[in-house]
Amino acid sequence: MISSKTDGNVPVISVSATHLPEAWEKAVIAVWENGMDVKTQYDLPDSKPSKDATVMICVENPFAEPRIHKNFPGGPEELESYRQEVISGIHDHWIDPAAGKWTYTYHERLFAYTPVEDIRDANTPKPFVPFDQVQYIIDSLADCHHTRRSQAITWMPTADPKTEDPPCLQRIWCRLVETENGNLSLNMNTHWRSRDLYRAWYMNAYALTDLQRIIAGEISKKIDKPVGVGRYVDISDSLHIYGSSLENAEVEIAKMKSTSFKERSWETTHPAFEMMTQEAKQKLSENPDCYAKPNK
Repeated sequence: MISSKTDGNVPVISVSATHLPEAWEKAVIAVWENGMDVKTQYDLPDSKPSKDATVMICVENPFAEPRIHKNFPGGPEELESYRQEVISGIHDHWIDPAAGKWTYTYHERLFAYTPVEDIRDANTPKPFVPFDQVQYIIDSLADCHHTRRSQAITWMPTADPKTEDPPCLQRIWCRLVETENGNLSLNMNTHWRSRDLYRAWYMNAYALTDLQRIIAGEISKKIDKPVGVGRYVDISDSLHIYGSSLENAEVEIAKMKSTSFKERSWETTHPAFEMMTQEAKQKLSENPDCYAKPNK
């Protein structure tokens, strides 16, 4: 860890963990203790500064149990809704920049990337057909396991800088690695411009690692060979705990330091988690908008 709060350098933090809940906790504590205090573009005059750092988080086994943190801001319903938003595009219909609604979803940018000049103009020229970047990753890795070109981007330099809510996720990079016993393992890196560590990181990582699992499965089908899920590395230029979250984060950090990890985590097979997730899936199948509002 390189932490420098007063010499003009953004602190640089590295975190390594076995599974997702542990990674979230370690990152929250590390940024809380070593992040710099900095204002944001969204602050009110009396807002507290955020805790902020450049952070790389390595999750060695993103599907190791326990995979669920009980205390992240949200619940199983919101988690499943967000997973389906990223994986299946259940909220792509909320994208309507000309009407002042969402300018993107990660699903739309990854599975149907269509760069334009002015995202707020309904009549802006669309010179390119939608491009499925996830399929490109699958095809390129199936063709050449060690290629360095298997990536997907979200940023539109022609349009995103002009909006108030540009994408936080910037890029996904994947690579296959052969293990000692000859099996294949899909490694994934995600790169983020800016990130809400306390309120968003866990849900982001939960959904993106599920995408990693799906990509591994699709490659396996194409090459007729097992492909496992390898380590997940998450890199944020600005990973922060907003000033508005500091009070809640402080309470949660006290729990992290004083209680058993088992009290704060669930396995995905936990009856309560399974029940709430199944109920969420049923509700979402009937009404994809049941857990969120279409204004980002």
